[in-house]
Amino acid sequence: MTTSTDLGTSTIVASAPRRVRRPGSSAAASWGWGLTGLLAIVALWEGYKLLAPEDGVIVGGLRVLPRTTDLAMPHIWEMVVRLAEPVTRGPDAVPLWTVVALAGLTTLGIAAAGWVLGLVVGVGLALVMQRWRIAEWGLLPWIVLSQTVPLIAFAPLVKSWGSQLSRGGVDWQDWMSVALIASYLAFFPITVGTLKGLQSPDRLHVELLHTYAAGYWRTLFSLRLPAAVPYLLPALRLGAANAVIGAVVAEVSTGLQGGIGRLLVQFAGQASGDPAKPWGPIFGAVALGLVAAASIALLGLSLQKYRRGEAA
Repeated sequence: MTTSTDLGTSTIVASAPRRVRRPGSSAAASWGWGLTGLLAIVALWEGYKLLAPEDGVIVGGLRVLPRTTDLAMPHIWEMVVRLAEPVTRGPDAVPLWTVVALAGLTTLGIAAAGWVLGLVVGVGLALVMQRWRIAEWGLLPWIVLSQTVPLIAFAPLVKSWGSQLSRGGVDWQDWMSVALIASYLAFFPITVGTLKGLQSPDRLHVELLHTYAAGYWRTLFSLRLPAAVPYLLPALRLGAANAVIGAVVAEVSTGLQGGIGRLLVQFAGQASGDPAKPWGPIFGAVALGLVAAASIALLGLSLQKYRRGEAA
């Protein structure tokens, strides 16, 4: 391993011999494996529907695998075609995908607000725990324990508490409760990933900066934060996906109108007459998770020079 030091910026860059990989080949492989996984899911769904009994697989009087009737398991192509059909039978009804897309934008905006709040809280906690070891000992177990709270039971309490808040003539809105719950799921991976990244520099590099009389802040910005990027980006992707999950679940629990979560509840009640319809918002929720993860991937492109240590 070789170490180079730029005294102007006090930045330490550690490099090791790496296998040269063409950027295009890595992207093509990722898309190829993603498409393969999608086709495998389709084949598994249709294969089970074709081969399994209509009443499902029953072992010892207990159904362990679902029914395969068209009401319980519509064909994949029926779900896709249903997206292009009108959401209702009314003359002015818009296609189902339009309703799902508009609801998805609402949920995505709320999830983004929750992700930003989770980012601020997560990075702040990681900085405190990295700076003082006693803070890590005291806070980290509680941070882990916080994720064991059932979200579906916690969401109505947050809405109830929020409805009692009013500051400066601004009332607490229901979407704020959903964003707060989304941040609750998002901050945990961000906290753990950032802490791991801040603690990742070798002791040799930290001591080398100390020999140049670099203080805490200069060491943080010149060494620890750049070293944390390979750990932070995966944590941000997971936090973004968690924020989407938290927003959808919170919309269901709090009854917030206009989002994907509300559509899931509404269309599920119509499944007996239109079994393919409830799958529209399910596909929309999946798309939201992909969009959230892709947005972090775009952020990673601007930090490419700090990702030398990231696993390929």
